[in-house]
Amino acid sequence: MSPTVFRDGEFRFYFFSREESRMHVHVSHPDGEAKFWLTPSIELARNIGLSATKRGQAERLVRFGR
Repeated sequence: MSPTVFRDGEFRFYFFSREESRMHVHVSHPDGEAKFWLTPSIELARNIGLSATKRGQAERLVRFGR
């Protein structure tokens, strides 16, 4: 199951309830997806298909929503 944490425009932020114990969030966008670690600091874990611009937008939203 992957509950949505929030949405902003075409971005969807969600997590998988039975995944790694280290806090993180997944980001989905029509252009691709990314995963960000939330602890100990916000850091990109994976990016598939998002341009640098879209990845930057997603990261700013993660930082704002943290």
